Amino acid sequence: MLSKNLIKVLSDQINAEYYSAYLYLSMSTWADKEGLKGTAKWLFAQAQEEMAHGTRIYQYVLERGESPTFGIIEKPMTSFLSIQDIFIKTLEHEQKVTKMINEIATVAMKENDHACYQFLMWFVNEQVEEEASASDILDKLKLIGDNKSMLLTLDNELGTRVFVNPFANLVN
Repeated sequence: MLSKNLIKVLSDQINAEYYSAYLYLSMSTWADKEGLKGTAKWLFAQAQEEMAHGTRIYQYVLERGESPTFGIIEKPMTSFLSIQDIFIKTLEHEQKVTKMINEIATVAMKENDHACYQFLMWFVNEQVEEEASASDILDKLKLIGDNKSMLLTLDNELGTRVFVNPFANLVN
């Protein structure tokens, strides 16, 4: 059984994960319109991943015999200055999500909910990967500078990303 406090923060995280999906869909749309099809594909895969994260947390709350609460999903930004702007915002967003996940883990520890804490460790580790991925892309964009042919090479590389649901074996 989850405490009311954990139900609230987990529900808030479900909402945040779905907002993240909307944000990445918005970014994907921008990239597509700018002719950066590989970047659009990478961002679309990122949106799918965020939906999977939200769904997994939702399933976890149900598995614990509780019902999540649902809030309004905020409208994401839709205007971006450049591909660099997108990945700066991606890194900033992932850092915010990391903070949120860490705060939920702290609540689980304080409430001695070891099962919830253990469940959250997957997300804690995932956030390390998320931040590293955005940082790596930003580093490449800095090296590329204004070199359009290298930007197209990076765009092609980003287009090789394929979404694989890490929770596929858990779907009811």
